[in-house]
Amino acid sequence: MRFLIPLLGAGLIYALSLAPADAATGGEPVAVVQVDLESCLAAAAADDVDKAAAACAAVIDNEKTAKADRIKALIARGALHARHDQIDRAIADDSRALSLDPGLADIFNARGELWLRKGDKPKAVQDFGAALRIDPNHEKAKANHKAMARELERIGAQMALTGKPSFSCARARRAVERAICANRGLADLDREVFAANARAVGEARNPDEAKALQREQDAFIARRNAEFGRPGYDLKKAMQKRLQRLNGVDGY
Repeated sequence: MRFLIPLLGAGLIYALSLAPADAATGGEPVAVVQVDLESCLAAAAADDVDKAAAACAAVIDNEKTAKADRIKALIARGALHARHDQIDRAIADDSRALSLDPGLADIFNARGELWLRKGDKPKAVQDFGAALRIDPNHEKAKANHKAMARELERIGAQMALTGKPSFSCARARRAVERAICANRGLADLDREVFAANARAVGEARNPDEAKALQREQDAFIARRNAEFGRPGYDLKKAMQKRLQRLNGVDGY
């Protein structure tokens, strides 16, 4: 009898271990669902959109898929979407992958490049920065972040100058200057003309050419000041024409 109790206990434990599988199918063991990740990855690598759509969805949407496999499928499908300019879908897949693993520097960088393709520069910079926080030596993210930081700085500088002409409005005395200061469009145009002239003078082939270009600009300003307010004079048109000449539309 002393040997019977341990044997009964062992038998009961064994029976209980089988019970859930048998009960689920009326006595049949539960079949293990196989997740075919390789078909998804192969179809995405082969750029087979139709096959990848079905194969990857089967992996991604299967609740039994392991997290690591779901991430791989999302990344593969996202890259496929990106190659076919389906930017929103690519961003959605990369975002899902990052929600499962926020430590993927490559995917933050990839999503940043997608935001850039959509024209959302602030979000692109955020993702490049996130990639660098994970991996400070990520070369692509470093290059992207540096380029975008410079671009945003340039845009910020331009926005700070929006509506401001090349001269101080506080010191404006001429009627034409006051008119320029009162109109954001004319103020921006005046600043563009000033910058284009400065560039042209700076790029002159020799000092004589630089002096000639500056004399031309001075003559334009003098003519603008003298003719503003006269019948038929169009200040905006005159400034646009000057800008075109400076930018080389008509040539020197």
